[in-house]
Amino acid sequence: MEEQLLYYAIKYQGNFKRIYQAIAKHESINKNELTKMKETLTCSYTTLLSNDYPLRLKEIDSPPFVLFYYGDLSLCNKECISMVGMRACSDYGRKMALSISSDLAQKGKVIVSGMAKGIDAYSHLGAVKAQGKTIAVLGSGIDYCYPKENLALYQLLKKEHLVISEYPGAMIPKKECFPVRNRIVAGLGDKLIVVEAKQRSGTMITVNFSLNQGKDIYCVPNRIGEYDGCNRLISQGADILVDVEDLF
Repeated sequence: MEEQLLYYAIKYQGNFKRIYQAIAKHESINKNELTKMKETLTCSYTTLLSNDYPLRLKEIDSPPFVLFYYGDLSLCNKECISMVGMRACSDYGRKMALSISSDLAQKGKVIVSGMAKGIDAYSHLGAVKAQGKTIAVLGSGIDYCYPKENLALYQLLKKEHLVISEYPGAMIPKKECFPVRNRIVAGLGDKLIVVEAKQRSGTMITVNFSLNQGKDIYCVPNRIGEYDGCNRLISQGADILVDVEDLF
């Protein structure tokens, strides 16, 4: 069954609905085609039925059937904190992301984010600079770095940290891939930190996934009238994050 999952994941480009349909219909696999698929893989992979599949992801709604990855998969089993925020972040947001992720990494926490431009990238970088560990969850194929400006970061995380995706090969990301990806970012973290956000954004999708998963949400306060996403979440009951000690 693990080989079937791999076959469907590659054939249907990680599309959860198509893979589920193939499983439900007991769709047959082409053994020769599967062999060729395996030969083209340069990454490692784990399936929902594998012993090394991250336990946290088995507990979320619609867990990925297959995860393709580079790096140390065991990082998923350590104490993880997810961090998200705006792509077009402010200088304040950049400083907060670097500072918070660095402080958490020094305390042994693994930082999880989506390797997008802005807050995501700075969250990863803060962990790296503190000589901690970080996990990047891609919305593209495991071999496709998006955005291209994060190529150096992507290559570093592949070698020394962990990069994962439910999408195989060099699949170019589609718009709908990123909201779906966010359920994994939320699922891997014990808690979620929102550094900077608009009230309507992809960040709020991750917040909703975290809430549905029963995770605590922490927000960095911002000046009223600038980016009100965090302030609005705090007014609705999210915890305010002034110092990383607030998380503990």
